[in-house]
Formats: sequence, C-alpha cells, structure tokens
Amino acid sequence: MTEAPAAPPLSPWMWMATRIRWKRRRLLWRAFRSRHVLRPVVDRTSEIAAGDVLVFATLRNEIARLPYFLDHHRRLGVAHFLIVDNGSTDAGPGFLADQPDVSLWQTSASYREARFGMDWLGWLLMRHGAGHWCLTVDADELLIYPQWQTRPLPALCARLEQTGAPALGALMLDLYPREPLGTGLAPADPLELLRGFDPGPYRARRRARDGALIVQGGARERVFFADTPERGPTLNKLPLVKWRRGHAYANASHSMLPPALNRAWDGPGDTRLSGVLLHTKFLPGIVERSVEERTRGQHFGQPAAFDAYYGAIAARPTLWSEETLTLDGWEQLCALGLMADGGWR
Repeated sequence: MTEAPAAPPLSPWMWMATRIRWKRRRLLWRAFRSRHVLRPVVDRTSEIAAGDVLVFATLRNEIARLPYFLDHHRRLGVAHFLIVDNGSTDAGPGFLADQPDVSLWQTSASYREARFGMDWLGWLLMRHGAGHWCLTVDADELLIYPQWQTRPLPALCARLEQTGAPALGALMLDLYPREPLGTGLAPADPLELLRGFDPGPYRARRRARDGALIVQGGARERVFFADTPERGPTLNKLPLVKWRRGHAYANASHSMLPPALNRAWDGPGDTRLSGVLLHTKFLPGIVERSVEERTRGQHFGQPAAFDAYYGAIAARPTLWSEETLTLDGWEQLCALGLMADGGWR
C-alpha cells in the first residue's frame, strides 16, 4: 500500500497568517467570555437605530471630564454611548445612569487582565456594534477631524464609505497646560485648561508580522522617556471603525484584526482623511491620579517598570517648552501634517 505524500510545510507567510487567525479567534473568545463580569446598570440599547454612530468607552473616576466628553461627542453626532464603569468611587456612575443616550455597565474585575478593558468593549462591540460606525475612545480623548464643527460624524462616515475606507486613523495628541502639572482646579473645560502641544517630531514604523502601525514621539516622550524613547507611548489609534462581526482590537485601539485594517492610516504625513484625538490626560488632578494608579498597577503590562514615569509626574514638571504650539483649530493640525482632509472640501 502506497503511503499518502506528506503535506508540504507551511511557508512563513502562511504560518504567520494562521497564527493571526488563531489570535483573532482567541480575542473574540475572550470578549465573548467577558460578558459574565459586566453588570448592566441601565441598558437603553433597544433605542439604537440603524445608521446611528456609537461611542464605546471604559472609564473609572472621570466625573471631571464626563460632561465635556459627552457634550463634545454629542455635538459631533454620536447617537448613543455604551460605557463600562470599572469600579468608580466618584459621582460618575450616577451621572451617566441619568443620561438618556447612555447605556452603562459596571465591573470590578481587573482592567489590566481584561486587556485594559478591551475584552469588555469587545463584547459590547460584538453585541451592539455590527453594522454601525463605532467610535472607541477613552474619557480623556476628544475626536476632531477636518471641518468637524460643520460636518457631523454621519457626514464623515459617509465620506469614508465613499472612498472605501473601513476606518479613520487618528493621532493621539497630548495637550498640556502652560503651568506645572497639577496646577489649578478642576472641573473645567479641558480644552480651555490645556492649550499646548508638540508639533513633532513623530516617527512611524510598522510591525512585520501584522502590519500594525506604531507612532511615537511628542510631549510625553520628550519629557518622560527622553532616555528610553522606545518605551514612549504609542500615539496612533483606529478609533472610528465600520464594525463587522469578526473584527477585534488587538492592542487597545492602536491596532486591529484582520490585519488589513491596520493599513487604513500610515501616521502623520499620510494624505488620506484622518483625525486627531485631543488627549486631555494632564488636567490639574493628574498628580493625585498618578499616585493612585501607581498603587493600583492596572495601566501597564509591567507596572513596576513605569515607577519612574509616575515619579516624574509627581514632581510636577512643566511640559511647555520653546517648541510648544498653542492649539488653534483643525486647519493648523492639517497644515502641520498631523491629520489630513483627504480632498474632502
């Protein structure tokens, strides 16, 4: 009896594609399984209509930002917010539960072990996001894009669909005050308190295995990671996505699977339509918050490795420098190449 010929070995490309497929399945399974730790506080998702643009967010103790976060994205045209509260001890959960366009879940499970909340949001995206344009952001991020004051998100999404873009890429742009960190009182409109930003330099590279973009540079690297720039924060995100079943965020909202989605943006300088996430991390409460987060150890894969970072924030440095620019609208950011209108005029 003649033996069947052995199957040819997988090529490196096929082997990598197989690993990526299995990784996506694992991420989807983690998201599905995480539904058990989410307790619904108020579920208004039955009010979501076809074509609505949705926001998905995980947060903790963000009452100082929440009124501005909701108002900003409502003005952009968001119809419904799906929010996971991770053990807040402030007035945030009650405030959110009273909002007619918010559905709220709570969990006390580990933020870090849930892939920094992405397992929880993965389930909500799986359950409620399919077929919608979904904006996945943190409470300290405010999305803007070319002509955002006059063209709402549905118009932006229609433009993306017209050009065949499955997602909108965005630079997370750190905003900071002129004064030393921790100065002043909150709450106040974050965009009134935080006016400075670094126009550059920003550098971009792609990982070979999945095409994930990694953009680094900017203010936090300049001040906190000057000696170890490779450990600086990743600043690119794919926050706005036309969600399909089988999509999964792989590294927060920095990268996605299937990997072709990662090609939606090449970083600063890309001429395709893109946006900016105004990052309002450095509100006056940042010092106290950093002390708490250092103790909780929930925000990095190896929290102890970032003790020096937290210590540097506690020293209340001034981020404003000679290179700092004052934020002056979307046209300025387009002129700097930090986002682009892609011919959408």
